[in-house]
Amino acid sequence: MAVRKIVHYPAEILEKKCKEVEVFNKKLARLLDDMYDTMIEHDGVGLAAPQIGLDLRVAIVDIDDESGTIEMINPQILKQSGEQTGPEGCLSFPGLYGEVTRPNYVMIEAFDRKGRKYRLEAEGFLARAIQHEIDHLDGILFTSKVTRYYEEDELKGEEE
Repeated sequence: MAVRKIVHYPAEILEKKCKEVEVFNKKLARLLDDMYDTMIEHDGVGLAAPQIGLDLRVAIVDIDDESGTIEMINPQILKQSGEQTGPEGCLSFPGLYGEVTRPNYVMIEAFDRKGRKYRLEAEGFLARAIQHEIDHLDGILFTSKVTRYYEEDELKGEEE
């Protein structure tokens, strides 16, 4: 397992629709392990393959709750509903945070590292993180959804 280098904006790969994963093997499992290590090292709650320079529909989310680490390969959003607005940041945009409105509920279908299809429902912050990572796989950056950017001191107040 290894920590990979994070790709920062304006790298072209960040705005590209990624290719479907077709082979589920040890190389994919290693990639997922590396993505997890990279996400943890950089204090993130999610990471998509294009953020480490790979054109693959692979993303992970771990918001540090009972849901554990969610590995999403070739994910598709089946349903969305409700609305939530809150701060978002991105490892590919260090130090940049903005207010983003997203659906509060999401149902996805994806594959795990062994190629088994599963469905997952999420609400609140987990739904936000999942949608943010799936956006990455479609070349959509959170900055295109920001209604206003936060100043650094605004965020410090929210964390206390």
